Amino acid sequence: MITTVDPANGKTLATYPFTSERALAEQLARAVAVAEHPVGVAERERAIRQVADMLRANAGELSELITREMGKPIAQAAAEIAKCAATCDYYADRLTDLLAPRAVDVLPDIGQIRIRPLGVVLAIMPWNYPFWQVFRSMLPAIAIGNTVLLKHADNVTGCALAVQRLFDDVFGPGVLTSVVLPPDRIGPLIDDPAVAAVAFTGSNRIGSVVGARAGRAVKKTVLELGGSDPFLVLADADVPAAAAAAVRSRFLNTGQSCIAAKRIIVEQSVFDEFAAAMIGELGMLAIGDPALPGTELGPMARVDLRDELRRQLDATVAGGAEVLFGGEVDARPGAWFPPTLVRVPDIACLAFREETFGPLGAVLPVASAAEALAVANSSVYGLSCSIWGQDPAGIEYLTARVAAGSVFVNRISESDPRLPVGGVRASGHGRELSTYGAMEFANIQAVRTAVHSRSSR
Repeated sequence: MITTVDPANGKTLATYPFTSERALAEQLARAVAVAEHPVGVAERERAIRQVADMLRANAGELSELITREMGKPIAQAAAEIAKCAATCDYYADRLTDLLAPRAVDVLPDIGQIRIRPLGVVLAIMPWNYPFWQVFRSMLPAIAIGNTVLLKHADNVTGCALAVQRLFDDVFGPGVLTSVVLPPDRIGPLIDDPAVAAVAFTGSNRIGSVVGARAGRAVKKTVLELGGSDPFLVLADADVPAAAAAAVRSRFLNTGQSCIAAKRIIVEQSVFDEFAAAMIGELGMLAIGDPALPGTELGPMARVDLRDELRRQLDATVAGGAEVLFGGEVDARPGAWFPPTLVRVPDIACLAFREETFGPLGAVLPVASAAEALAVANSSVYGLSCSIWGQDPAGIEYLTARVAAGSVFVNRISESDPRLPVGGVRASGHGRELSTYGAMEFANIQAVRTAVHSRSSR
C-alpha cells in the first residue's frame, strides 16, 4: 500500500493498493495492443485538443490535488495545469506536419523518411511537477503513436491516476496507464520484452541504475537527471533585475526544480549590491498555506526531503559558508523549511558540490567572467544555465563554452514546448519537448524503393 500525506500539515490524504501482478500483465498487454493499432493522425490531433480542453475545464480541481499532495502553492499549481494544456495545443497544431513522410532524393529510386512509434514507453516520473513532468516527457511520445505505462512518484499517486483518467476519457483505456508499484518491481518491468523504451526523470544515482538496466536489454532511454544549475551575474548586469530573477528561479516551487538557479555566481564588483537586493527580495516572499492564492512559498513535498536539505545546509555552514538569510529550524507540523541564502567561500562547499533540492540558495563571488565560467563548468551536472549581462560578445563567448543543455540570457531557466529540454554530463541524455523530444521515442524509418525501367521489346 502507498499512503499519501499533505506536506503542509502531515495529515494522511489517501491510501492506494499496489497494482497486482495480474493487473499489471493485463495493463501491459492492453498498452501493447493499442500501440500496435494506433488511431490516425487526425484523430490523435483531435484527442490531444480534447485533453487540453479537459485540463482547462478541470483546472481548479487538478490544481488543488497538486497542492494537497506535494505542497505547491496553488497559483503555481494552476500555472502548471495551464502549461500542460498549452503543450497539448502545441503538438496538436504541428502533428500532421511532424509525421508527414519526408521525400529524400535517392535517384533513380524513391526515398522517404517516415516517423513510426516504438511501442510501449515506461515513464518513471518525479513528484515535483506531477502533471507537467508527465506531459512534457510523454505527450510527444503519445502524439506520434506510442502508449505509456506511467510509474509516478508515490507521494503524487492521486495526480498519476488523475492523469490517466484524462487520457482514458479522451483516447480510451491503454494509451496512458498509471501503475502503482514498489521499487523492487520496477526492474523486472524494464526487462519485460513488451516495454520498448524507458523515460526517467530523477536523481542521477537512480537514473544510472535505470539506464544500466535498460541498456542490458538494449532499450532506448531518455534520462533527465537533475542539475546544479549555474546562474551567472556579470559586472555589467542589471543587478536588481538579476536579483529578483535569482529569487524566482531558486525559490519557485519551493526550490524543488531541476532547472532552478542552485549555484549563483556573481562578479565581485557587483556582489554586495546583488546580495543585498536578493536578501530584500527574499524578505518579501509570501510564505504560508499553499492553498491560499497569494502564497509564493509553501512546504517542501516530504519530511524526509526537508531533513536531507537541513543536513546539506548544516554541512555547508560547517564548510565555512555564511548564512545571509533564513536558516532557522521550522518546528511546525509538516515539511517546512525557511527560504535560505548562504554565501559559500569556494566551490568545495557542499552546496556547490551536491544538488540541493529545496529553498536553499548559494552565492559565490568571483573575480571575473572567466572565473565565473570555470566555476559554472566545475560541476558534474550540465542541465541549464542562466547568464545575466549586457555585452553580446561576452555572453556569446560564455554561451558557447558553458556545459549545459540549455542557456537562458537575461531570463531564468524554464521549459517551453517550443524548445528541447535535456542535459549533458551527469544531467543525463536525450531531449524532451519540441520536435526533438517527439523523435526520441520514434522509429525514424528510411524507405527506399527501386524504380526499374521496363526495356522495350
